[in-house]
Amino acid sequence: MRAGRSGTAAALAGALALVAFTAPAAEASDTGITVKNLVINNGKPIIVGTKAEVTPDFTFNVSKPSGYSYSEIDAFPFLYHDVTAAQGAEKGGIYTGSVTFYDNGFADGELYIDPPYRLDSNKDATTWKIAVSARTWGSDGQPDAEEYLTGFGSIPVKRRATATVNASPEPVAKGATITVTGSAKRADWVKHTYVGFPGKLAKLQFRQAGTSTYKTVKYVRASSAGYLKTTVTASADGYWRWAFGETATTGGAKAKGDYVDVT
Repeated sequence: MRAGRSGTAAALAGALALVAFTAPAAEASDTGITVKNLVINNGKPIIVGTKAEVTPDFTFNVSKPSGYSYSEIDAFPFLYHDVTAAQGAEKGGIYTGSVTFYDNGFADGELYIDPPYRLDSNKDATTWKIAVSARTWGSDGQPDAEEYLTGFGSIPVKRRATATVNASPEPVAKGATITVTGSAKRADWVKHTYVGFPGKLAKLQFRQAGTSTYKTVKYVRASSAGYLKTTVTASADGYWRWAFGETATTGGAKAKGDYVDVT
C-alpha cells in the first residue's frame, strides 16, 4: 500500500524541499527519522550530457519516529560536493525529483538533473557525497523538526562522451586500404555542447559480417581536437567502429558500426 506523497505532488515536494528546508518555521534538530540501504542509480556512475534531463532512480528504507505517519515525514536524497551537506542543500546540489513512501517503510524515487541549470562547471564531474534531507510535520501542517542525514557514501557524476566513425571507400577491393576516421567528444558543462576529447586513447574495432562480436584491431590516440584517423587493409565485409572506456570524469562511448563491403 502506498503512503505519503507520490506522482506530481512528490515531484514538486522533492524539487522544492531543500529550498524550503532553510525556512525559519523549524529549527535544525533530531527528527527521529532513520534511513538505511540507500542505493542511487544501482550504485553505478551517473552520466550526464549537455541538454537531456537525467533522472537516476533510488531506493531506501526509512523508519519514522513514534507518533508520526509516513505522510507526516520527508526524506529526500540529494548529492553535493566540496561543501558541507547544509551548503550543498542550499545551493549547487542535485536534488530529489520525486519520491514515494510505502507503509512498510520502503521508499523509491528519482533524482532530477537538468544539465544547463544544475551543472555549470566541468569541475562538477567528480565524486558527489550522498545525503538525505529529513523533516517531520506537526498537526498544524508546519514542520516541527528537520536535519541533514549523512554517511551514505558517494557516487561519481560524469560527463557523457560520444564516438563517431566513417570508414571509406565503400565498397573497397580486397587488399586495398580503408581509411577510418571519426571523433571522440565529451560534454562541456560550461558551453553546454560536445567538445573534442584531446588525447583520448580509442580502440578501432571490427566485426566481420555474420558474426556478433567486435575485435580490437589497433589503438589510436585522438588529436588535440578529438579527431581519430588511421588506415587498415580490407580483408572481409564487416563493420568498423571506434570505442573507448570511462575515465574518472567521463563516461565511455562506442560508435555505431560503419559497414564496408569488400569486393
